[in-house]
Order: sequence, then C-alpha cells, then structure tokens
Amino acid sequence: MNPEKVVFGFFIVLSLTLNFGFFVGEIDDPVHHNVYELFAVLVVNIIATLLKFGDRSQQGAILLSTSLVAVLQLVAAAILWMWVEHISGSGLTPSAMASIVSLSGGAMLANIISVVLLIIETVMLRR
Repeated sequence: MNPEKVVFGFFIVLSLTLNFGFFVGEIDDPVHHNVYELFAVLVVNIIATLLKFGDRSQQGAILLSTSLVAVLQLVAAAILWMWVEHISGSGLTPSAMASIVSLSGGAMLANIISVVLLIIETVMLRR
C-alpha cells in the first residue's frame, strides 16, 4: 500500500463528503448551512489541490483542473458570505444563502468528477 496514494485519496473523498454535508438542506435557510463547515470544505479542497500539483500525467492534469474549479467556486462562496454578512449591510438573506449554496453545489460537482476519475484510475491500475 502506498501511503501517498492513501493520503491523496483521503483528501479527495473528504473534500466531497464535507462539501455534500454543507450542501444538504434547505437551499435558502442559513440554519441548514454552517459557515465553519464551508471553511472546512475550502481548506480541505485547497489541501487536495496542493496534493495534485505533483502529478504530470494527463489524468493528473484533469484532476488538478477539477480541483481548481472546486476551489474557485468555494472561494467565491466564502467571499459572498463575507460580503453579505460584514460589508453589504443587508445581512444573510435567503437569496444570498441560495447563491452561496449554489456555488458550493458547483464545487461539489467538480469534487464528484474528481472522485469518479480517481476510481477510474484505480480500476485501470495493473498489478
């Protein structure tokens, strides 16, 4: 068993599961979506992205691109949350929460693609 592959797979799957946990719930209800969970999703996705930088294969390039998309979506969601909470003065409205959750849904789709690619790569490995 390769410890690097275990850590790599762990962070890819953890980023998907955390993202799913944040995404689930009423799309416009802030009670169902925790800001700390969004922060955890963002941190884990950044770690997963950093782990993907070493791979020089075509598969690695696609994994990196999906990870970059997820991080971009999550950063946008975090900036939007920060904007509506601390700068705009309007507070966390249902419309703003729906936008934040929608952005995390895009990141979750990118994470699903990463996990599917990881499974395909694992199945294609020859012993």
